[in-house]
Amino acid sequence: MPDSPRDKGHSERPAEWLATLSLLGDVARVRLLRLVEQAELGVGELAIAAQLPQSTVSRHLKALHEHGWIVKRVEGTASFYRLVPGALDADLRQLWETTRDRVISGPVFTDDANRLEQVLSSRRGDSQGFFGRIGGEWHEMRRELFGTGFGPEAMLGLIDPDWVVADLGCGTGDVSQRLAPIVREVIAVDREPAMLEACRKRLDGADGIRYVEADLAELPLSEGSIDAAVIMLVLHHVAEPLEVLAEVSRVLRPGGCALIVDMVRHERDEYRHDMGHLHLGFDEQTVSGWAEPAGFARSTWRRLSSSPEGKGPGLFAAGFFKPVG
Repeated sequence: MPDSPRDKGHSERPAEWLATLSLLGDVARVRLLRLVEQAELGVGELAIAAQLPQSTVSRHLKALHEHGWIVKRVEGTASFYRLVPGALDADLRQLWETTRDRVISGPVFTDDANRLEQVLSSRRGDSQGFFGRIGGEWHEMRRELFGTGFGPEAMLGLIDPDWVVADLGCGTGDVSQRLAPIVREVIAVDREPAMLEACRKRLDGADGIRYVEADLAELPLSEGSIDAAVIMLVLHHVAEPLEVLAEVSRVLRPGGCALIVDMVRHERDEYRHDMGHLHLGFDEQTVSGWAEPAGFARSTWRRLSSSPEGKGPGLFAAGFFKPVG
Protein backbone atom coordinates (compact mmCIF):
# COMPACT_ATOMS: atom_id res chain seq x y z
CA MET A 1 0.00 0.00 0.00
CA PRO A 2 1.30 3.49 -0.73
CA ASP A 3 1.97 5.80 2.18
CA SER A 4 0.23 9.17 2.43
CA PRO A 5 1.45 12.77 2.54
CA ARG A 6 1.54 14.10 6.03
CA ASP A 7 -1.40 16.32 6.91
CA LYS A 8 -0.01 18.54 9.63
CA GLY A 9 -2.31 21.50 9.07
CA HIS A 10 -1.01 24.48 10.97
CA SER A 11 0.50 22.44 13.82
CA GLU A 12 4.01 22.17 12.38
CA ARG A 13 6.69 24.55 13.57
CA PRO A 14 7.73 27.53 11.41
CA ALA A 15 11.07 25.93 10.55
CA GLU A 16 9.35 22.81 9.25
CA TRP A 17 6.93 24.84 7.13
CA LEU A 18 9.76 26.92 5.66
CA ALA A 19 11.72 23.75 4.88
CA THR A 20 8.69 22.32 3.07
CA LEU A 21 8.18 25.60 1.22
CA SER A 22 11.84 25.80 0.18
CA LEU A 23 11.57 22.62 -1.87
CA LEU A 24 9.67 24.52 -4.56
CA GLY A 25 12.63 26.87 -4.97
CA ASP A 26 14.48 24.25 -7.02
CA VAL A 27 13.30 23.92 -10.62
CA ALA A 28 14.43 20.27 -10.80
CA ARG A 29 12.14 19.37 -7.89
CA VAL A 30 9.24 21.27 -9.47
CA ARG A 31 9.83 19.38 -12.73
CA LEU A 32 9.80 16.06 -10.88
CA LEU A 33 6.63 17.01 -9.03
CA ARG A 34 4.93 17.86 -12.32
CA LEU A 35 5.98 14.53 -13.80
CA VAL A 36 4.71 12.45 -10.88
CA GLU A 37 1.50 14.46 -10.87
CA GLN A 38 0.85 13.11 -14.36
CA ALA A 39 1.78 9.48 -13.67
CA GLU A 40 3.16 7.15 -11.02
CA LEU A 41 6.82 6.74 -11.94
CA GLY A 42 9.95 4.95 -10.83
CA VAL A 43 13.34 6.58 -10.39
CA GLY A 44 14.67 5.31 -13.72
CA GLU A 45 11.64 6.56 -15.62
CA LEU A 46 11.93 9.97 -13.99
CA ALA A 47 15.62 10.13 -14.84
CA ILE A 48 14.80 9.58 -18.51
CA ALA A 49 11.86 11.99 -18.62
CA ALA A 50 13.72 14.78 -16.82
CA GLN A 51 17.18 14.06 -18.31
CA LEU A 52 18.71 13.97 -14.83
CA PRO A 53 21.11 11.46 -13.24
CA GLN A 54 19.34 8.78 -11.20
CA SER A 55 21.31 9.80 -8.13
CA THR A 56 20.01 13.36 -8.45
CA VAL A 57 16.45 12.16 -8.94
CA SER A 58 16.70 9.88 -5.88
CA ARG A 59 18.02 12.72 -3.74
CA HIS A 60 15.19 15.04 -4.74
CA LEU A 61 12.54 12.36 -4.28
CA LYS A 62 13.80 11.60 -0.79
CA ALA A 63 13.42 15.26 0.22
CA LEU A 64 10.00 15.60 -1.41
CA HIS A 65 8.76 12.43 0.27
CA GLU A 66 10.09 13.39 3.69
CA HIS A 67 8.27 16.74 3.53
CA GLY A 68 4.96 15.24 2.45
CA TRP A 69 4.83 16.32 -1.18
CA ILE A 70 4.64 12.85 -2.72
CA VAL A 71 3.57 9.32 -1.83
CA LYS A 72 5.71 6.24 -2.37
CA ARG A 73 4.58 2.73 -3.27
CA VAL A 74 6.99 -0.18 -2.96
CA GLU A 75 6.63 -3.16 -5.26
CA GLY A 76 9.29 -5.79 -4.67
CA THR A 77 12.62 -3.98 -4.87
CA ALA A 78 11.20 -1.05 -6.86
CA SER A 79 9.70 2.19 -5.55
CA PHE A 80 7.13 4.28 -7.40
CA TYR A 81 6.22 7.88 -6.67
CA ARG A 82 3.12 9.98 -7.21
CA LEU A 83 1.90 13.47 -6.39
CA VAL A 84 -1.79 13.37 -5.47
CA PRO A 85 -2.95 17.01 -5.09
CA GLY A 86 -6.20 16.01 -3.43
CA ALA A 87 -4.29 14.22 -0.67
CA LEU A 88 -2.11 17.22 0.17
CA ASP A 89 -2.65 19.57 3.08
CA ALA A 90 -4.87 22.41 1.81
CA ASP A 91 -2.08 24.99 2.05
CA LEU A 92 0.37 22.75 0.18
CA ARG A 93 -2.21 21.98 -2.47
CA GLN A 94 -2.87 25.67 -3.10
CA LEU A 95 0.86 26.39 -3.16
CA TRP A 96 1.50 23.60 -5.65
CA GLU A 97 -1.35 24.52 -7.96
CA THR A 98 -0.24 28.16 -8.04
CA THR A 99 3.37 27.16 -8.75
CA ARG A 100 2.40 24.63 -11.41
CA ASP A 101 0.11 27.01 -13.25
CA ARG A 102 2.82 29.66 -13.42
CA VAL A 103 5.58 27.44 -14.85
CA ILE A 104 3.84 24.69 -16.80
CA SER A 105 3.99 26.50 -20.14
CA GLY A 106 7.79 26.85 -20.02
CA PRO A 107 9.83 24.98 -22.68
CA VAL A 108 11.57 22.72 -20.15
CA PHE A 109 8.20 21.46 -18.85
CA THR A 110 6.96 20.92 -22.41
CA ASP A 111 10.08 18.88 -23.19
CA ASP A 112 9.59 16.86 -19.99
CA ALA A 113 5.98 16.12 -20.98
CA ASN A 114 7.05 14.92 -24.44
CA ARG A 115 9.70 12.62 -22.99
CA LEU A 116 7.20 11.36 -20.42
CA GLU A 117 4.88 10.38 -23.26
CA GLN A 118 7.69 8.30 -24.76
CA VAL A 119 8.45 6.70 -21.38
CA LEU A 120 4.81 5.73 -20.88
CA SER A 121 4.59 4.46 -24.44
CA SER A 122 7.62 2.22 -23.84
CA ARG A 123 6.09 1.03 -20.61
CA ARG A 124 2.89 0.06 -22.41
CA GLY A 125 4.93 -1.82 -24.98
CA ASP A 126 6.83 -3.66 -22.25
CA SER A 127 3.56 -4.48 -20.52
CA GLN A 128 2.10 -5.87 -23.73
CA GLY A 129 5.20 -7.98 -24.23
CA PHE A 130 4.97 -9.33 -20.69
CA PHE A 131 1.29 -10.22 -20.93
CA GLY A 132 1.41 -11.87 -24.33
CA ARG A 133 0.88 -8.91 -26.68
CA ILE A 134 -2.81 -9.56 -27.06
CA GLY A 135 -3.81 -8.84 -30.63
CA GLY A 136 -0.26 -7.96 -31.65
CA GLU A 137 0.95 -11.24 -33.09
CA TRP A 138 1.51 -9.92 -36.58
CA HIS A 139 3.39 -6.86 -35.37
CA GLU A 140 5.78 -9.04 -33.39
CA MET A 141 6.13 -11.58 -36.16
CA ARG A 142 7.06 -8.82 -38.59
CA ARG A 143 9.60 -7.40 -36.17
CA GLU A 144 11.13 -10.85 -35.65
CA LEU A 145 11.37 -11.48 -39.37
CA PHE A 146 12.51 -8.07 -40.59
CA GLY A 147 13.63 -5.97 -37.63
CA THR A 148 12.44 -2.42 -36.94
CA GLY A 149 14.59 -0.13 -39.07
CA PHE A 150 13.21 -0.78 -42.53
CA GLY A 151 10.19 1.55 -42.30
CA PRO A 152 11.90 4.97 -42.42
CA GLU A 153 14.34 3.76 -45.07
CA ALA A 154 11.54 2.33 -47.21
CA MET A 155 9.66 5.63 -47.11
CA LEU A 156 12.60 7.28 -48.85
CA GLY A 157 11.11 5.63 -51.93
CA LEU A 158 8.58 8.48 -51.95
CA ILE A 159 11.39 10.79 -53.10
CA ASP A 160 11.68 11.27 -56.86
CA PRO A 161 14.95 9.61 -57.99
CA ASP A 162 15.45 12.37 -60.58
CA TRP A 163 15.67 15.08 -57.92
CA VAL A 164 18.62 17.33 -57.18
CA VAL A 165 18.70 17.98 -53.43
CA ALA A 166 20.78 20.57 -51.56
CA ASP A 167 22.05 19.57 -48.11
CA LEU A 168 22.52 23.06 -46.68
CA GLY A 169 24.87 23.26 -43.72
CA CYS A 170 25.84 19.67 -44.44
CA GLY A 171 28.22 19.26 -41.50
CA THR A 172 29.77 15.82 -41.63
CA GLY A 173 27.25 14.62 -44.21
CA ASP A 174 24.56 12.55 -42.48
CA VAL A 175 21.82 13.84 -44.78
CA SER A 176 23.99 13.66 -47.90
CA GLN A 177 24.93 10.06 -47.11
CA ARG A 178 21.29 9.04 -46.73
CA LEU A 179 20.02 10.80 -49.86
CA ALA A 180 22.86 10.23 -52.34
CA PRO A 181 21.89 6.63 -53.24
CA ILE A 182 18.29 7.55 -54.06
CA VAL A 183 18.43 10.89 -55.93
CA ARG A 184 20.22 12.10 -59.05
CA GLU A 185 22.54 14.49 -57.20
CA VAL A 186 23.14 15.87 -53.71
CA ILE A 187 24.80 19.27 -53.36
CA ALA A 188 26.52 19.34 -49.98
CA VAL A 189 26.97 22.98 -48.93
CA ASP A 190 28.78 24.35 -45.89
CA ARG A 191 30.44 27.68 -45.17
CA GLU A 192 33.21 26.12 -43.05
CA PRO A 193 36.07 24.63 -45.12
CA ALA A 194 37.10 22.29 -42.31
CA MET A 195 33.56 20.92 -41.96
CA LEU A 196 33.23 20.44 -45.70
CA GLU A 197 36.54 18.61 -45.83
CA ALA A 198 35.44 16.36 -42.95
CA CYS A 199 32.28 15.58 -44.89
CA ARG A 200 34.28 14.80 -48.02
CA LYS A 201 36.59 12.43 -46.16
CA ARG A 202 33.74 10.72 -44.33
CA LEU A 203 31.82 10.12 -47.56
CA ASP A 204 34.89 9.32 -49.62
CA GLY A 205 33.86 7.28 -52.62
CA ALA A 206 30.15 8.08 -52.42
CA ASP A 207 28.67 8.77 -55.84
CA GLY A 208 26.38 11.64 -56.74
CA ILE A 209 27.60 14.23 -54.22
CA ARG A 210 28.92 17.66 -55.19
CA TYR A 211 30.69 19.67 -52.47
CA VAL A 212 30.26 23.45 -52.37
CA GLU A 213 31.79 25.94 -49.92
CA ALA A 214 29.39 28.85 -49.55
CA ASP A 215 27.38 31.03 -47.20
CA LEU A 216 23.80 29.80 -47.11
CA ALA A 217 22.50 33.30 -47.73
CA GLU A 218 24.57 33.56 -50.94
CA LEU A 219 24.35 30.21 -52.69
CA PRO A 220 26.36 29.85 -55.93
CA LEU A 221 23.42 28.03 -57.54
CA SER A 222 21.23 29.08 -60.41
CA GLU A 223 17.64 30.14 -59.89
CA GLY A 224 15.30 27.15 -59.91
CA SER A 225 18.16 24.66 -60.15
CA ILE A 226 17.24 22.29 -57.30
CA ASP A 227 14.15 20.25 -56.45
CA ALA A 228 14.47 20.16 -52.68
CA ALA A 229 16.61 21.42 -49.83
CA VAL A 230 17.32 20.10 -46.35
CA ILE A 231 18.48 22.38 -43.51
CA MET A 232 19.20 20.07 -40.59
CA LEU A 233 20.11 21.62 -37.20
CA VAL A 234 21.63 24.69 -38.84
CA LEU A 235 19.40 27.76 -38.48
CA HIS A 236 20.11 28.27 -34.77
CA HIS A 237 23.64 29.18 -35.93
CA VAL A 238 22.36 31.72 -38.49
CA ALA A 239 21.86 35.38 -37.55
CA GLU A 240 19.00 35.95 -40.03
CA PRO A 241 17.19 32.69 -40.88
CA LEU A 242 14.71 34.52 -43.11
CA GLU A 243 17.54 35.57 -45.45
CA VAL A 244 18.55 31.92 -45.82
CA LEU A 245 14.96 30.85 -46.52
CA ALA A 246 14.61 33.55 -49.19
CA GLU A 247 17.80 32.33 -50.86
CA VAL A 248 16.58 28.74 -50.71
CA SER A 249 13.33 29.83 -52.34
CA ARG A 250 15.33 31.47 -55.15
CA VAL A 251 17.24 28.31 -56.05
CA LEU A 252 14.24 25.97 -55.73
CA ARG A 253 12.22 25.16 -58.85
CA PRO A 254 8.49 25.99 -58.90
CA GLY A 255 6.75 23.39 -56.75
CA GLY A 256 9.99 22.60 -54.92
CA CYS A 257 10.18 22.09 -51.18
CA ALA A 258 12.50 22.67 -48.24
CA LEU A 259 12.72 20.74 -44.98
CA ILE A 260 13.96 22.40 -41.81
CA VAL A 261 14.77 20.41 -38.69
CA ASP A 262 15.83 22.36 -35.62
CA MET A 263 15.28 22.81 -31.91
CA VAL A 264 12.05 24.06 -30.43
CA ARG A 265 12.33 27.15 -28.27
CA HIS A 266 14.20 26.38 -25.05
CA GLU A 267 15.94 28.10 -22.14
CA ARG A 268 19.41 26.54 -22.19
CA ASP A 269 21.29 29.82 -22.36
CA GLU A 270 24.63 28.04 -21.93
CA TYR A 271 24.32 26.89 -25.55
CA ARG A 272 25.11 30.45 -26.65
CA HIS A 273 28.50 30.34 -24.96
CA ASP A 274 29.38 26.64 -25.18
CA MET A 275 28.33 25.99 -28.79
CA GLY A 276 27.92 29.39 -30.40
CA HIS A 277 24.14 29.20 -30.84
CA LEU A 278 22.62 32.50 -31.95
CA HIS A 279 19.04 31.38 -31.27
CA LEU A 280 17.64 29.29 -28.42
CA GLY A 281 15.43 27.31 -30.77
CA PHE A 282 12.30 28.51 -32.56
CA ASP A 283 8.58 28.36 -31.89
CA GLU A 284 5.92 27.46 -34.44
CA GLN A 285 4.72 31.02 -34.92
CA THR A 286 8.21 32.27 -35.75
CA VAL A 287 8.92 29.47 -38.22
CA SER A 288 5.54 29.73 -39.95
CA GLY A 289 6.07 33.47 -40.25
CA TRP A 290 9.08 32.94 -42.53
CA ALA A 291 7.10 31.28 -45.33
CA GLU A 292 5.36 34.13 -47.14
CA PRO A 293 8.14 36.77 -47.00
CA ALA A 294 10.65 34.14 -48.18
CA GLY A 295 8.53 33.30 -51.22
CA PHE A 296 6.82 30.07 -50.17
CA ALA A 297 3.14 29.34 -50.74
CA ARG A 298 2.62 27.35 -47.56
CA SER A 299 4.40 25.68 -44.70
CA THR A 300 3.92 22.93 -42.13
CA TRP A 301 5.31 22.54 -38.60
CA ARG A 302 5.41 19.40 -36.50
CA ARG A 303 7.08 18.71 -33.21
CA LEU A 304 9.07 15.49 -33.40
CA SER A 305 8.77 12.74 -30.82
CA SER A 306 11.43 13.08 -28.16
CA SER A 307 13.95 10.29 -27.81
CA PRO A 308 14.31 9.13 -24.19
CA GLU A 309 18.07 8.80 -24.82
CA GLY A 310 18.40 12.35 -26.13
CA LYS A 311 19.91 14.96 -23.82
CA GLY A 312 19.12 18.07 -25.87
CA PRO A 313 15.94 20.13 -26.34
CA GLY A 314 13.01 18.87 -28.37
CA LEU A 315 13.07 19.10 -32.17
CA PHE A 316 10.62 20.14 -34.85
CA ALA A 317 10.33 19.49 -38.59
CA ALA A 318 8.98 22.24 -40.85
CA GLY A 319 8.17 21.95 -44.54
CA PHE A 320 8.16 24.92 -46.94
CA PHE A 321 6.53 24.61 -50.36
CA LYS A 322 6.99 26.90 -53.37
CA PRO A 323 4.08 27.72 -55.63
CA VAL A 324 3.81 25.45 -58.64
CA GLY A 325 3.65 28.32 -61.11
